[in-house]
Amino acid sequence: MPESFTETFAARLAGYGERPCIEFNGRWYTGDEVTGCADAIAARLRDAGVADDAPVGLVVRNRLPHAAAVVGFLAAARPVAMIYSFQSPESIARDVEQLDLAAVVADREDWTAPVVDAAKRVGSTGIAISPEGVETVAGLDVTDNTRPRPSLTAALYILTSGTTGPPKRQAINAAVLEHTVFSVTGGQASPDDPPELMYWPLGGIGGVCQLVTGAYVGKQMVLLEKFSVDGWLRAVKTYGIKRCGVQPAAVRMLLDADLPPEDLSSLDFVISAAGPLDPDVRDAFEQKYGIPVLLAYGATEFAGSVCTWTPELYREFGATKRASSGRVLPDTEVRIVDPDTGEQVPTGEQGLLEAKIALLGPDWIRTMDLASIDADGFITIHGRADGAINRGGFKILPETVRRVLVSHPAVHDACVVGVRDDRLGEVPFAAFEPEPGMAVPSESELQELVRRSLPRHHVPVAITVVDELPRNPALKVSLRDVAALYDRANR
Repeated sequence: MPESFTETFAARLAGYGERPCIEFNGRWYTGDEVTGCADAIAARLRDAGVADDAPVGLVVRNRLPHAAAVVGFLAAARPVAMIYSFQSPESIARDVEQLDLAAVVADREDWTAPVVDAAKRVGSTGIAISPEGVETVAGLDVTDNTRPRPSLTAALYILTSGTTGPPKRQAINAAVLEHTVFSVTGGQASPDDPPELMYWPLGGIGGVCQLVTGAYVGKQMVLLEKFSVDGWLRAVKTYGIKRCGVQPAAVRMLLDADLPPEDLSSLDFVISAAGPLDPDVRDAFEQKYGIPVLLAYGATEFAGSVCTWTPELYREFGATKRASSGRVLPDTEVRIVDPDTGEQVPTGEQGLLEAKIALLGPDWIRTMDLASIDADGFITIHGRADGAINRGGFKILPETVRRVLVSHPAVHDACVVGVRDDRLGEVPFAAFEPEPGMAVPSESELQELVRRSLPRHHVPVAITVVDELPRNPALKVSLRDVAALYDRANR
């Protein structure tokens, strides 16, 4: 009888042994050290009366003990629900209380008074993890087994990106992680490859893809607590990394850093996902560094990618299909449907993207992404249907307006969101980062630029300049925080 994904994963994790597994803060941790940390967490849970199969919560950060906890829980078939760490202690406490699980694992710094009090109220065991070791939180050393807890049956409950509001949890079954591994590697990775560079938040699909895939394949992994140009470059140069996923914002940051091309010479290509990448930025990156930027598209509900470019496709079609996110993966089906009727639209026309992945089940999963498929099977993403701004009956796609704003030579980056209006329901508002060293364009100048380029209902009612657009740990712009800029200015 074939092994399950969990059994194979556990065997390959154990297979590291004394070999290096994860590098963090410049130090390599062996497989034995990683599994030793996971075993110490399991022992503390067992001592507190937490059943071996009871789901637990994890306030997840990009640190070595947290990575060990994730892979350890997965190998032991213990369900784990991720809790967003980049929020207030009161918000973490609210998540702990709402989840109502037998135990919560968190960094020592996240065991604040509100979080401890919340765990006490629901009778959860508290486990504190840090570089110094694993310990039980004082007063939270025994779980309350006198009442039933919520039933969580999936392997992982990961977080969405949280660009429009607080991150939500998406259930990912263990068997589905086979698609995750395939979507990252295409079946071509081996333990002898250069290390996997991980800096996407471990609680979301990007970080889970990298961590789970790296451990499943048996690769070495370099874990960064967060993205920085210096940290990223150190890993690339030190370990001769050949391929690496980078968010669109990171592509721009690397370009802005004006790095010597020879510092990136080991890279065969980079993969950009997690949002739209400005064509001008992509062109400039490729021209400066001579490294292809391969676009990809995926979503949390698909546990990985739906379509992507390969080096072979790039060589054949890269010059003619610049806006596309590539072709659909072999284990996936995609169709484009009319938002109202659900009927499949003709080739080349826009509609909502639906995908069907065998490991997820027989049903088509509808997204709110507007997309089209051309005659060669290449998929292009045009924006979010649920992000459209309805201005008195006129629909506006924020990305359409944003592209006009960033075409101005003095606009470094921009974001467009819908804000409430008593008369029209919703109106567009924009915030932008100015290009360093250039005169900051006025609001009226940018509004006129949009007016000349698009129908007049696309013109933002206000445009404000900021030093930096508010971003979450995945480097995505927080739409809620951008909208708050308008609210504060109009109180």
